[in-house]
Formats: sequence, C-alpha cells, structure tokens
Amino acid sequence: MSIFPTRILLATDGSREAELAATTAAALAEKTGSELHLVHVFGIAPWYPVYPELTAPDGVEREEPMLEEDLERTSKQRAREILDTEVERARSAGGPVAQAHLREGGVAPQIVALAEDIRAGLIVLGSRGLGPLKRALMGSVSSSVVRHAHCPVMVVRDGEREGDYLPGRILLALDGSKEAHAAALTAVELADRMDSELHVVHVGEVTPVYHPERHGYLARYEEIQEEAQRLLEEQVEEVKAAGGTVVGAHLGMGRPDEEIVVLSEEIGAGLIVTGSRGLGGIRRALMGGVSDSVVRHAHCPVLVVRPQKEPAT
Repeated sequence: MSIFPTRILLATDGSREAELAATTAAALAEKTGSELHLVHVFGIAPWYPVYPELTAPDGVEREEPMLEEDLERTSKQRAREILDTEVERARSAGGPVAQAHLREGGVAPQIVALAEDIRAGLIVLGSRGLGPLKRALMGSVSSSVVRHAHCPVMVVRDGEREGDYLPGRILLALDGSKEAHAAALTAVELADRMDSELHVVHVGEVTPVYHPERHGYLARYEEIQEEAQRLLEEQVEEVKAAGGTVVGAHLGMGRPDEEIVVLSEEIGAGLIVTGSRGLGGIRRALMGGVSDSVVRHAHCPVLVVRPQKEPAT
C-alpha cells in the first residue's frame, strides 16, 4: 500500500541542513501530490551576563538578566522569524505549504507529537554531517525522531551534494521482514515518481567465531553466503512483482549497517531506504538497530520506513 499522497511534516531549525531538508521535502511534496506542513520547535533557556560572549535572543547585550516574560517574548519572536523564513524558502522551492506550526519544548518529542496530531505520513528533517566518531556517539534529534515516530522518517544531511535534492540512485536495503516489505513498496514508488535508478542490497550477517588455537575465523561463511544469495534473489523478485525495475542487485557479507553505508557510497546513492521495526516507547528509546546506525553514518539522506499504523491517542 502506497504512503503517497500524504501529509509531509518538515521539521526545521534554520540551519544549512534544514535548508537542504526543506528543498527535499518541497520536491517530494510536489512529485507525490502531498500536503506539506512545517514545524519549528523552540525552547526558552535562562540568560545571564556571566558569559560576556553570549547575548539575549534579540541579539542585544545587557548588563542585567532579562525578565522571564521578556525572554519568552523575544525567544518566540525569533522562532517565528525562523519559521516564516523557512516557509518562504519551501514555497520558493515549489512546496505547497499547507500550514506552519510553532511549538515550544523538547524538539524531538514535539515533532513526534505534532506528526501524530496532523496524521503525517512522512517526517523530513535535517541532520548535521559528522565524522565517524561523533556520529557513533551522537544522541541527536534525528535519531530520537526515527526511534519514536509512528510513520516513516527521512533524515537529510548535506554530504557532498550541491543543490541536487532528487536522488539519481536509490539503494533499498532488505532483510526479508515485513518492515523491509513496507520499505520496498515505498522505494518502488519513489523511484518511479522521481525517475531514479533502484538498487537492492541484502547483507548476510557473518559472526566471527574464535578458536583457542587460531586467531579467529568466520564460521559457516559459504553456507551463510548461499542462503543470503537466495534471500536476495527472492526479494528482488518481490520488488519486481511490486512494479519496481531493479537496476542492480547487491550481496553484502558482514555487518549490515557497514555494508549498506559502504555500498551506498560506492554506487553514488542519493537516498537509502530501509525498514525499521515499530517498537513501544521504552524499547524504541533503548534500540540501537541497523537503521539507526545507517542514519548516523550514511553520507546521503536516509528514509526509514515502518509499516503504517494509526497514531497513538
């Protein structure tokens, strides 16, 4: 079942990454006939003159702390300016903006809650492109939204792209699960609507087994490889049955997240599509899955898809 057309919720903070996310969301909305909503979330933090390099939200240096009501007013005013700017940017990129939302509080929780309130079918947001170590340690807003959202989430980072927001190649990562099936249907539709090449990858996970008289070896490698090849071929046939044209079928062996990220760079993918299991609140918060790792390490946008369900009440 297709998720398009739908309501797309674009979360923005005025950064370069948010600008790229806005361009991507606008293109998606236009290509899929979807309704585009924007949200900017702001918080009010205390301001003290103890730190001379810091200024109040209105940019004016003061010798005395701002009153709470003044701080709230200027913070909200600045947030409104950011949101208005992003709305104009999305509209200039061709995005049919239906509504703009200003929220106060925790960024990730507010994005997830609003997505449920408006029954969004897709959330799009930006994420800063960090080095491998920083990404591995990053507990970012994007990771939190991916883990907790009821709907698919697209995370956009700048990478090395210069204004190219429509993916020339889509890499679809499949593992045979129902979540992967939902990801496949979405990838097939996106490839068709955006005239993109569709590549499929399945990774046979290989676990090192250690022996006291050896440094280590990979147990049952050939057996695992044969099984992985069989699953890849089955999943490619399922994608074709769903109407997709598979340009390349790729078999990886090793850690799924590493193999997916490396392959995406090798083929020059402009988008990675992967599935993710929809877990409860506590389990999502503790989850460190393949999709989460791919989001953190990929050089290009990542669309994490889970089977559609009714938002929580």
